[in-house]
Amino acid sequence: MNLPLFDVFASLSTTGVVVGVLLVLFALGYTGAPLWLWALAGAVGLYGGGAPLWVWIPYGVLVAVFNIGPIRRQVSAGVMRLMEALQFLPTISETEQTAIDAGTVWMEGELFSGKPDFDKTLDQLYPELTDEEQAFLDGPCEEVCDMVDDWDVHQRGDLSAETWDYLKEKGFFGIIIPEEYGGKGFSVAARSAVVQKLGGHSVPLAITVMVPNSLGPGELLLHYGTDEQQDRYLPQLASGEILPAFALTEPNAGSDAGAMESYGEIFEDEDGELKLRLNWEKRYISLAAISGVLGLAFKLRDPENHLGKGEDLGITCALVPTDAPGVRLGRRHDPLGVAFYNCPTEGDDVVLPLDAIIGGKEGAGEGWAMLMDALSAGRGIMLPAQAVGGGKFVTRVAGGHAAIREQFGLSIGKFEGIEEPLSRIAGYTYIMDAARNYTNGAVDRGEKPGVVSAIMKYNTTEMQRDLVNDGMDVLAGNGISRGPNNLLALAYQSLPISITVEGANILTRTMMIFGQGAIRCHPYALNEIEALMEKDVKKFDDAFWSHIGHVVRNGFRAFGLSLTRGRLASSPVSGPAAPYYRKMAWASASFAFFADLAMGSLGGMLKRKEKITGRFADILSWMYLGTAVLTRFEKEGRPEAQEPFLHWSMQYAFAQMQEAFEGLFDNLKVPGLTWLLRGVVAPWSRLNTISELPDDELGGSVAQAIQEKDGAREWLTEDLYVPQDTDQPLGQLEHAFRLSRDAYHVGQEIKDAVRDGKLPKKRPHELLEDAVAEGVITEEERDLVHRADEARERYIQVDEFDLEEYRQRRMLPGQPTDRGALDSSIVAALDRDVTKVEVEPRERGDGAPTRGDGAPTSPDAEASDPSSDRSESQETA
Repeated sequence: MNLPLFDVFASLSTTGVVVGVLLVLFALGYTGAPLWLWALAGAVGLYGGGAPLWVWIPYGVLVAVFNIGPIRRQVSAGVMRLMEALQFLPTISETEQTAIDAGTVWMEGELFSGKPDFDKTLDQLYPELTDEEQAFLDGPCEEVCDMVDDWDVHQRGDLSAETWDYLKEKGFFGIIIPEEYGGKGFSVAARSAVVQKLGGHSVPLAITVMVPNSLGPGELLLHYGTDEQQDRYLPQLASGEILPAFALTEPNAGSDAGAMESYGEIFEDEDGELKLRLNWEKRYISLAAISGVLGLAFKLRDPENHLGKGEDLGITCALVPTDAPGVRLGRRHDPLGVAFYNCPTEGDDVVLPLDAIIGGKEGAGEGWAMLMDALSAGRGIMLPAQAVGGGKFVTRVAGGHAAIREQFGLSIGKFEGIEEPLSRIAGYTYIMDAARNYTNGAVDRGEKPGVVSAIMKYNTTEMQRDLVNDGMDVLAGNGISRGPNNLLALAYQSLPISITVEGANILTRTMMIFGQGAIRCHPYALNEIEALMEKDVKKFDDAFWSHIGHVVRNGFRAFGLSLTRGRLASSPVSGPAAPYYRKMAWASASFAFFADLAMGSLGGMLKRKEKITGRFADILSWMYLGTAVLTRFEKEGRPEAQEPFLHWSMQYAFAQMQEAFEGLFDNLKVPGLTWLLRGVVAPWSRLNTISELPDDELGGSVAQAIQEKDGAREWLTEDLYVPQDTDQPLGQLEHAFRLSRDAYHVGQEIKDAVRDGKLPKKRPHELLEDAVAEGVITEEERDLVHRADEARERYIQVDEFDLEEYRQRRMLPGQPTDRGALDSSIVAALDRDVTKVEVEPRERGDGAPTRGDGAPTSPDAEASDPSSDRSESQETA
């Protein structure tokens, strides 16, 4: 054929042609070129290769099929029929759809894309407190911490009445409520800072303030309440006149909240007014026994269809005054001895007006959507704040203890065995605080990132568990001997609570982060599923072929970035963080490609492969945490003091991703490709790791940084309550630490004198007088060492009890001078006796139907499906 450049490849070397073709293919794949550009490149290849007409004809047909929409949709319709026949994609129930639709997709979507926009991840709000918010943190928060002795709280089983009254007086129960209703109207960042500070001092104190300001009547009223409901309740909640509680969890509905049996029925009373009759049995409800209003989640039925919405309206939320007849309170659980109010409650034919439903009639059946939307943001704020407060406290305690506790003539912090847990404590605290600020900024901007909230809740509470365990190892005997001077025992005792509440961590990791996140965050998966359910060929066609292109692009990116160890990617910054941005691009591309491979091979079975989804969740989690660390480092001006913490955090994050990837390659089964994963990908991944764990030298530098006066010990534990009173155990430690650091140089001077032969070879403490006599140190320096030794000796003492005192404490812990909340103004304002279990039942004759046996069981409980979907994890305390 006599055409210009036709069959031009024949004049070139075979190697050159092959290399050129491969480079073009790689460039097209790596950049995610559109289909028409692939078609054009193919045509150029055929032309340059001198392809005959019989090759051009089928090629032209293929190009037409995949580039002309109406023709391609015929192929898509066939793919849809095949997927339906194979039941390939998961069906989504109504409750699961609500959970998936709740909230927004934020940075998790970028990380899931395989090609994150790092300019976007970096260009996020990094919140700062207003002057008013900082003043509240430095004033009332500091003061209430001064008032609370955590051991005393543990002994009495409650905060003191004085503390309860102070919390009410200073507005702690209304920091979420806008100023127009009498509340503080604080930002998300400020709410987090308050809980962080209180959580670093006393877990019961933090929980007591956390509960009214997180998911519950206050937040639900703000977003969904009618004007009348807001005007009635919000001022009372803001002032602390009444405390709220929110009742969701039941004996048979914990993580599977959709299985709840509590129910309500709409009926018309004898006056023709629509009423609500409620029956429930709830447990693990914080503050319930001393609350004035109970937010109640239940399944609502309308047997006569009074509202015109059908008979079964679904999960609904209502506001129940706790003095309503039929309400049963007055009991409390004992969650591991941690002294916060956590209670059961029951309701027996509790009759309320219909406007008790949050949102009024329009709110009937909308409770699930309300809860999912609120949890999409709230889960990522309060518990992570408490975890960060705990992390800062352990950092301060373990670092100080390691510096002043001596064995074999050395501070134990000099031993590498102690450096290892100290580096984790400091590194985890740096990571958690970075993620806390990053997430707070997003929510303050109006985001409700459901998957990020799950990532935050799971990972911060797990890291808190690990670092408290590490702290206990460092403190050793001082950690296990309980008493008023023990700094860590009560924190250690409370760890399983945060692991369990607001979505048990096992389920959060295996289902919510990736199981739902794969659908929620993936750019095309949800549209494909919806198109199948709606039988919408056009919508499916658009999503499916875009999805194919997405997989191809990420496959090429994962391959190229792996070969070059991320060097093909760009970084939005220069300096020490730049290599980590490139590695993050590598991790994201690999994650996105293998996530699609798992979804494509397992289909609807994927969400039941929880070991697989858990590993994907780990990768997504550490990508998010690493992104937060990178943002912190840049937003805070790349401080030199933070560089070791940056390197430790990022190396640790990538090492966790590496471990998860290896687990996937060893366990993911892909029909026809399993051999490739096991025989090629897995060995290559182990040879070409994204990262190893931080080395000993780096870990040592991080560990030493929290044992030095000022520096990291201060900025890493910013806003932690640190008492100056040496009668408080942390105050004792701080006093001994300061003196120890001030006197450190004296010991060094004596050691130098020993090496120079000016003093005999003895331990420095045995040479103090000789050193003064020889002029090596001054008398003031000698006295400083004595004061440091005395402070150290006082601090390292552990609590002890005489035998009778100990027996009495075991039989009847403590002898409080008041009854805590029961003697406070909060309970005094309630129109009920909180020590009575049941409000007297109302007399019948109001038109409410009777129930017969009195058991709070839903009329459709026996017919409920035990295998209902677990669309959200809702264990609540």
